[in-house]
Amino acid sequence: MTESAGIIILSYCGAIGLILLGVFAMVMYRHLIRIIFGLMLLEAGVNLFLITIGYRANAVAPILVDGQIPAAAMVDPIPQAMVLTAIVIGVGVQALALALVVKTYQAYRTLDTQELAQKLAKETGVDIIEGTPVYLPSPLAAHKQILEEKST
Repeated sequence: MTESAGIIILSYCGAIGLILLGVFAMVMYRHLIRIIFGLMLLEAGVNLFLITIGYRANAVAPILVDGQIPAAAMVDPIPQAMVLTAIVIGVGVQALALALVVKTYQAYRTLDTQELAQKLAKETGVDIIEGTPVYLPSPLAAHKQILEEKST
């Protein structure tokens, strides 16, 4: 196995590892900041994967000098451009997510998703049964309906 093949395999393993860690953090944790960190790990893994796809051993940068195409093989510039765009978009998404977390904490004084769901349910009048919001008719409305049926 050549040195470049080892680097490619290591890069793919690192990308898959970051993606799996990010998904694990987003699914398993209840704290909003940890969920955002999971999103950041997922994004870094995808970016590393895209850069690895565009890698070519013994290739040169795709830069034209005096309008001449280099004689050596060139690295694919499309994944590099995609990753650059993804980094900019990712920073924007992370900034927005952190701003929403700050506003959520200011409004509800918690960053735990289950506590937040309970507070939101209490605020909106929705019942939570086994962690799932259930929209049941209010007892007052049901009581009025029963009284109307009896009076007719």
